[in-house]
Amino acid sequence: MPRFLGLLLAGLFVVMSAPAARAEVRDFTVASKAFEGNKLGLSGQRRVRVYLPADYETSGRRYPVIYFLHNLFEDEKVAFDRDGFATLLDQAIAAKAIPPVVVVAADFSTPLGSSIYTSSPVTGRWDDFLAVELVGWTDKTFRTLARRDSRGLAGDRMGGYGAIAMGMRHADVFGAVYALHPVGAGPGLQPMLSRPNFARLQNAKSLDDLKGDGFSQLFTAIFQAHLPNPDKPPLYVDLPAREVGGKLEIDTRQVARLFESFPLDRQVQRHADALKTLRGLKFDWGRNDPNPDHVISDQALSRMLTEFGVPHEAEEYVGGWGDRTWGETGRVYTAMLPFFARTLVVD
Repeated sequence: MPRFLGLLLAGLFVVMSAPAARAEVRDFTVASKAFEGNKLGLSGQRRVRVYLPADYETSGRRYPVIYFLHNLFEDEKVAFDRDGFATLLDQAIAAKAIPPVVVVAADFSTPLGSSIYTSSPVTGRWDDFLAVELVGWTDKTFRTLARRDSRGLAGDRMGGYGAIAMGMRHADVFGAVYALHPVGAGPGLQPMLSRPNFARLQNAKSLDDLKGDGFSQLFTAIFQAHLPNPDKPPLYVDLPAREVGGKLEIDTRQVARLFESFPLDRQVQRHADALKTLRGLKFDWGRNDPNPDHVISDQALSRMLTEFGVPHEAEEYVGGWGDRTWGETGRVYTAMLPFFARTLVVD
C-alpha cells in the first residue's frame, strides 16, 4: 500500500473513531441578594442546573436561552433526573426541531413547596432573583445572546403559572413565554378557600405542622406570596378565612386582596400592554385533568387575553395532570420546543 494512502486511511480512522461531542448538564450555586431579610430564612445560595448543547465548547457561537420553572413540590433537578429533559433537548436539536439552546433551571422551592413565583417579604424577592440576578449570571457565565428577543421563559403547572406571571411582569427581559398546564389562571367551580384546612392553619405552631397536608401547604404558600404579613409568625400571613364553631368565616377584605393579586386572569388588565410586546405567548392544558378548575380557569384566561387584544395561542388537548408533558410524544417535545424555535431570535 503506498505510504500516502496508508496515512490517509489512518487519518480517516482517527476522525471516524473520535468521540462525538456531547451535551452537558452542569450544576451551580448562585449567590443571591434577593433573599436578604426574608422571614423564613431561605438561603441566598440558590441551586441552578444548566443544559449546554453538544457544540457549546467548540462552536464559539452565542446561544438563545430558555429558562424553565419547575412545578410545586419539585426543584430544578426533577425535569432532568425524572423526566429526561436533556435527552429530549438532544433529540430535538439533532432533528433540527430547534436550534441549539442553553436551558437554565433554578430552585424556586420553599419549605412549603413553592415560592408561587411571587416576590414577598416572607419568602424573598423572586422577581429580582429571576429577571435580574439569574439572567445576569447566565449572560456573564455563558456565551448567550444577551437580549430579550433571544430569551424564552417556560414552566410546568405551578411553573406554568410562574412563566406567565413573570412573563407579564418582565416582558422587557423575556421575549417569548410557554406555559405547560398552568394553574392559578382564574376562578374555577369549587371555591378556592374550601381547599385548605383552616383549623390546622389557625392552630399551627410552625410550618412543620402543615406537612403532610398538601392543600394546606400549597394554600399557605399562596397566602405567603399574596397575603404576606411579616409580623404574624409562624405562617406570616393574613388568613382570608377562619374556622369558627365548625363554620368558615370569610374575611372579605383579605379575599378581595387575594383575588386582586393571585389569579392570572386578574393580572391581564394590568399587564396587557406588556404582553402585547412578546414575540410569542402560548399555554396548554389537559382536558381530562381530574381537577376541572384548572381546565375552566385556563379557558377563562384565554378569553380574558382575547378581550384585551393580547395575541396568544391556547390549546386544550386530550390528557390529564401532567401525563402528556414529557417523552417523545409529550408537549415539551412536540409543542414547547418548536414554539421557541419559531419565536426566539437565534443569531
